[in-house]
Amino acid sequence: MEKNKKFVEAITPMDVDFAQWYTDIVKKAELIEYSTVRGMVILRPYGYAIWENIQRYLDDRFKETGHENVYMPMLIPESLLQKEKDHVVGFAPEVAWVTHGGEEKLTERLCIRPTSETLFCEHFSNIVQSYNDLPKLYNQWCSVIRWEKTTRPFLRTTEFLWQEGHTIHATAEEAQEETLRMLNTYADALKNFLAIPVVKGRKTDKEKFAGAEATYTIEAMMHDGKALQSGTSHYFGDGFAKAFDIKFADKDSQLKYVHETSWGLSTRVIGAIIMVHGDDSGLILPPRVAPVQLVIVPVAQHKEGVLEKAEELRKSISAYARVKLDASDKKPGWKFSEYEMKGVPVRLEVGPKDIEQNQVVLVRRDTREKTIVPMDELEQKIKELFDDIHNSLYEKALERLENMTSEAQDFDTLKLSAETKPGFIKAMWCGKLSCEEKIKEEAGLSSRCMPFEQEEIAKTCVCCGEKAEHMVVWGKAY
Repeated sequence: MEKNKKFVEAITPMDVDFAQWYTDIVKKAELIEYSTVRGMVILRPYGYAIWENIQRYLDDRFKETGHENVYMPMLIPESLLQKEKDHVVGFAPEVAWVTHGGEEKLTERLCIRPTSETLFCEHFSNIVQSYNDLPKLYNQWCSVIRWEKTTRPFLRTTEFLWQEGHTIHATAEEAQEETLRMLNTYADALKNFLAIPVVKGRKTDKEKFAGAEATYTIEAMMHDGKALQSGTSHYFGDGFAKAFDIKFADKDSQLKYVHETSWGLSTRVIGAIIMVHGDDSGLILPPRVAPVQLVIVPVAQHKEGVLEKAEELRKSISAYARVKLDASDKKPGWKFSEYEMKGVPVRLEVGPKDIEQNQVVLVRRDTREKTIVPMDELEQKIKELFDDIHNSLYEKALERLENMTSEAQDFDTLKLSAETKPGFIKAMWCGKLSCEEKIKEEAGLSSRCMPFEQEEIAKTCVCCGEKAEHMVVWGKAY
C-alpha cells in the first residue's frame, strides 16, 4: 500500500497548481514523452490510441456526409503561400522554413505546412472546369508545424496532429451550409463521444482565421474556468478562389468563382478531455473514447481457478468492449491506482469468493461506486454502465459550464468578474475593435465567440456604453 500511496501522491492537486496537475497527468498516465526538440512531443501508445479513436469516429462522420480523404505535400513553395495576402500575414510568425536540400541552398524557400489552404487551392484550380465537378468535399489527416513561442503538451505544440477539411462549392449558400454542418459535426462529436459540452458561435473579425470571411468555433470550458477552442470551421467566400483563379463553367455557361470552406480539429481536444473530466487521481476517460474501457483485476490470483476465470471473462467481454486483463504480479492496490491514473472507465474485480458466488465487482472510475453483478448479467450491466458514465460526465461538465458563466452589464463588473470569478462572462459589445482590444488589455479577456443563441444582457456595450450589436462570451483561454 505504501507504493500505491506514493503513486497517487505523484500528482499535484489541481487546486494547488492546475498547470502542474495537467503536466503530471500527461506524463504519469503515459500519454506523452518530451522529445529533444522544444515543443515537439512523443505521443506514447496510450495517448495515440485516444487520438486513433477520435480519428476513427470523426472519419466515419465525415464519410457519412460525402467527404473523401486525400493527402497533400508537407512542403509549400513560398510563392504559393504568398498568393493570399491576409492568409500569409496571419501565419508568417509561426512558419518554419526549409532552405537547403542536403548541402545545396534552394532557389526558393519551402514552408513546412502550418495549414494547407494554398495547396488545396492550387489543386482545385487544376481539376475543376465545370459545375459537374462540384462540390469537392475533401479532408486530410496529417501533422502541421507552427513555431509556437510557448508550448504545452496537446494544448500548444510546435507539431500537432489534426484533420483539415477543404471544400469548394458552386454557390455561397452551399458553402455556408457546409461550414455550419461541419461545426455541428464537431459539437456533436464532443457531446456524444467525448462527453464535453460546448458553446457554439461566430468569432469576431479580430479572432477569425486569416483569409476567412467568417470563422465559427466550439468553445469548451476547462475545470479551471478557462476556455479551450476545440474546433473551428471557416467560410472563405470566393477570396481564395480569386487569388488562385479557381473558376468553373456554370449551367448558364458563364465562368464563375467557387466558394470555399475549411475546418479543423486537432489533438488539442485530448487536452480538453484531461482538463474537463480529470481529478486529483488522474485521467477520467469517457468510455466511448477510452482505449481500454474495462480492466479486469484478479484478486488473490495465486489461488486455483482465479486467472482462468479472469481470462474467460476477458474473452467474453472482448466481444462488446475494449478490455484488458492485468495478470501481472503487482499487488491489486497498485493496479487499482494505476488504472485510476489512466482513467479506465470501469474496473472489474474477481476473486475466489466471487467465483464461488458466480458474481464480479464492477467499480466505475468517475464516482468509484462499486456494484456486485451476477456473471450472467454482465454484458447488459457493463453496457448500461458505459452509457451512464458518459451521461454523468457530460452532465457534470455542463453543470460546471453553466455555474461558471456569469453576466456583466458594465465595465467595472466585467473587470471584477475577470479578477475574482473563473469562467465565462456574457456581456454586450458594440462591434468595434477598439472596445474588444480594451477588454483584452484592461480585463485580460478575449472574445471567445458571439454565440448562435444570442441574449440581450443589456442594450449598450459593456465597454463604451454605445448601442450593442452582439452578446459575446468573454474568457481567459489556453
